[in-house]
Amino acid sequence: MKKWGLAVIVLVFSVMLAACGSNDENEKEESNGNAAAGNQAVETGAAGSEQDVAYPMTVSPTVATSESQDGSATYQYEDVTFETMPEKIAVFDYGFLDTLDTLGVEGIVGVAKDSTLPAHLEKYEGDEYTSIGNLKTPLFEDIAALDPDVIFISGRQSAFYEELKEIAPVVFVGTSQDDYWNTFLASVDVAAKMFGKEAEAEEYLAKFDSALEEARALAGNFESTLVTMYNEGNLSGFAANSRFGYIYDIYGFKPVTEDIESSSHGSNFGFEAILEFDPQVLFVIDRTAAVGDQSNIADDMENEIIKKTTAYQNSRIVYLDGPLWYLSGGGLQSELAKIEEILAELK
Repeated sequence: MKKWGLAVIVLVFSVMLAACGSNDENEKEESNGNAAAGNQAVETGAAGSEQDVAYPMTVSPTVATSESQDGSATYQYEDVTFETMPEKIAVFDYGFLDTLDTLGVEGIVGVAKDSTLPAHLEKYEGDEYTSIGNLKTPLFEDIAALDPDVIFISGRQSAFYEELKEIAPVVFVGTSQDDYWNTFLASVDVAAKMFGKEAEAEEYLAKFDSALEEARALAGNFESTLVTMYNEGNLSGFAANSRFGYIYDIYGFKPVTEDIESSSHGSNFGFEAILEFDPQVLFVIDRTAAVGDQSNIADDMENEIIKKTTAYQNSRIVYLDGPLWYLSGGGLQSELAKIEEILAELK
């Protein structure tokens, strides 16, 4: 590959397809989880070509454990063995729904429609798809009525893991904030292996090569960057080892500081702190808009303090799409769209 960063993607994905052994290193999921990232997520019961689907199949979660946001509870996820390919699928995680949709997987019957679906997944608002709740509250009776063969969840549904298991087999496909990119790739591997879409997944992942190469070249033009999240007038900052740290680690942007507390929702960050660090590029993720509330992001952000920053004066405040970044990351389309959004904003 042309650059080290691109080679990592192909290497990690090929390692997963080669059925490497699992990695027991503990890491935090998107709400502080334990990543089984970059490892073979699926073991099949018989050998075959890349497009063959051999059942029975044992599927591993993308992370082994996770913690609640306040750290008061720990959740453990199990391997699941399927005797046949699931035909009726319920999906809570929008990123995984994105990946299934991209790969052309059929059989999706239930979606978390009561939260804000990303624009590229709006077809799942149709009546042919049953609502199974929102991203944080399952509708157990409606899910049971669907009689699904599998339920895919991520961090926001962790507290309901045991209850959902009473309805159908549950596979955890969420990402880890400590190893986001590899757990994203692991989730793609789960979808590709379970539904015989390895070739389609590999073809789509190849699109990331040129996009990431261009992003890294663009990132090299800036000496300092800060990723923040806007929430009803308040700001959070994110360092490299945090939820949006892949902007630094994978895209190649240099963080203006490492002195930010690691958290799924970022460290509290005032406007004065932004001026003190004075990044050349300021990324702002609009959480307010993501959850469907009225956002005053431009008015709140472009105040007299922010106007003194280098980012503002050079028109380098980049407002990132809230639903895309906050709700629907971790999917093949959404991860590529994130890179393309940054390229479009900073060229």
